[in-house]
Formats: sequence, C-alpha cells, structure tokens
Amino acid sequence: MFPKNAWYVACTPDEIDGKPLGRTICGEAIVLYRGPDNAVAALEDFCPSGAARLSLGSVRAEGRIVCGYHGLVMGGDGRCVSMPGQRVRPTIRAYPALERHGFVWVWPGDKSAADPALLHPLPWAESPEWTYAGGLYHVKCDYRLMIDNLMDLTHETYVHATSIGQPEIEEAAPATRVEGNSAITSRFMTNIAAPPFWRAALRGNGLADDVPVDRWQICRFTPPSHVMIEVGVAHAGHGGYDAPADRKVSSVVVDFITPESDASIWYFWGMARNFNVDDAALTATIRDGQAAIFGEDVGILEAQQRNLAEQPGRHLMRLNIDMGGFEARRILERLVAEEQNDLLKA
Repeated sequence: MFPKNAWYVACTPDEIDGKPLGRTICGEAIVLYRGPDNAVAALEDFCPSGAARLSLGSVRAEGRIVCGYHGLVMGGDGRCVSMPGQRVRPTIRAYPALERHGFVWVWPGDKSAADPALLHPLPWAESPEWTYAGGLYHVKCDYRLMIDNLMDLTHETYVHATSIGQPEIEEAAPATRVEGNSAITSRFMTNIAAPPFWRAALRGNGLADDVPVDRWQICRFTPPSHVMIEVGVAHAGHGGYDAPADRKVSSVVVDFITPESDASIWYFWGMARNFNVDDAALTATIRDGQAAIFGEDVGILEAQQRNLAEQPGRHLMRLNIDMGGFEARRILERLVAEEQNDLLKA
C-alpha cells in the first residue's frame, strides 16, 4: 500500500529525549532512540531473546539500548553487545535514520538505497527568515484518505466553516497538473472577504483585515506522502500570490503523513511562515488555530475509514475536485509497483 524506499517522518526530536520511543511505520515496529554521540538510531522493536519490545527498555549512557525484560544490550547496528550469562550474539534489523529540519526521519525499505540526498527539501527549515510550529495527530485512517483531504480543499467550506472556510472556495475551480512525481492542485480566489483565520493573520502582520483580498491555495503532493500547501491572502488589486510582502500574509502548511498500518497514520502537521517570525505569541496563536482546524478533519477521516471498511466494494463517484488526490494515488501506485517488481527481480 505504501512505498518503503523513502524517508518518512518518524517523530520529533523531543520524543526521544532521554528515553526510547516505539512507533510503527509502514507496518514495521521500530524503536527510536539516541545512540552514541547523541545520534538518532532506529532498530526493530523486538528483543531477540524473549520478543519483548525494546522500546519498553532504557538507553545507557554510551548510547546502547537495554531490553527491560532480559537485559540484552543492543548496539545501533542491530548487533547484541552483551547478554547476561550468554555468549550468543543475535542480530536484529537496523533502519537508516537521520535527524534534520527539526524531525527524525526513518527509511523502512532497502537499507542500501537509503540516500540522505533523497530527503524531502525544506528550504523554509534552513532559513532564519522563516519560523515553524506544529504538532502530531494519530488518525485511524488510510494514509491516502489524508492525502485526498489535503489535495482537495473544497471541504473547508463545510468542515472548517468558522475558521478558514468560505463559499468562494467551492466557487473557484481548481486546476491540477503533474510534474514528475509530484501532483499540484491550485486554486485562486479574487476580491473576496478574508475568513476568520486569515483576518487574524493579516492583523498579526500589521495589515488591515476589513478590506477585500485575493486568496490562493497551492497543494503539492510529493512521495512518499508529503503535502506542502502554499496558502495566503493579499490585499486585493496588488498582485495576489505575487503581491509585495507588505501587502500580504503567506505561509506553507506542512503535512507529513506517515502510515502506521493500512488503516492508521501518524500525521505531523504545522505551518511555516515568513512574517513576524520573532512573535512567539503569534506563533502560538497560529499553531493553536491549526490544531483546532486539523482536529475537525480527524472525525471526518475516521468515519470515512469505517464506512470503507464496512463496504469495501462500494463504488465511489469521482468529482472534478478529486483530481489532485487521484493523480497522487496514481503516482503512489506506480512507485509501489516498481518496488514490487524490483523485489521480484532480486
């Protein structure tokens, strides 16, 4: 169901501070922790002695994980370093892992194919002119449902009516295109009233919030399951998306969707912005607003998953607004098929 030869966000660095973390990614039970020199390590979450979860153990000062059941000490390469009263040195699987851009990433596929250069580029994460804040939701749905949700923002009119939704969204036809392994859906609205979330953002940037605006949403899917959405509003008549910085507020909605199983995900969400980056109160307000918005999606997505599980053969009508999610699924199907073919050839 999902490509495995790819970098997925596994956790945020604070989740492994001082303790191991167990997390299932693409069906693989993995323990993440800080190994020697504080570097991130990822192992199969399985003690070779008694099948205990290594994530329930502890990390020694030298960066080795100790099973909390039989006391086996495992190195970051998956080799057993010591075992009380035994000379046997079993080995478990180690996963490529790295820490970058404020996230811990894991490669659950072929270890030999793991190349740090393939990590998703995040220019905003490397620039002091941007700031980021976000959070994590565990959602019980197929990861492709979340991709569908983010590639078609028409639902904002109904699901998020009190924050970012407005009738003009569904009145503006989206356009979808494919560029290599990316699917992009764009929607532009002109001379409209800003919804509550964006009125607050305008005020946060010292701009009038009671004048007509031009609004844009550019959703970009990139494998294995990342969706970056350029969003913003500008005072109408000043160029919209291309308006000067003193006439607009714009941000990147960051969505890293990490499959846990075929019916559950780890959803790392957030927003990167390049205005008033030192305003901690504004950052907190935006993060809290986003948390509430994405929280509204969770109930919808989990209900979808239940319906699909109960009626797996039910035909779904495809709408014009579904093209972004449709193209993303086509890309995923091709990548999964290519991986399966490579496995058969091996």
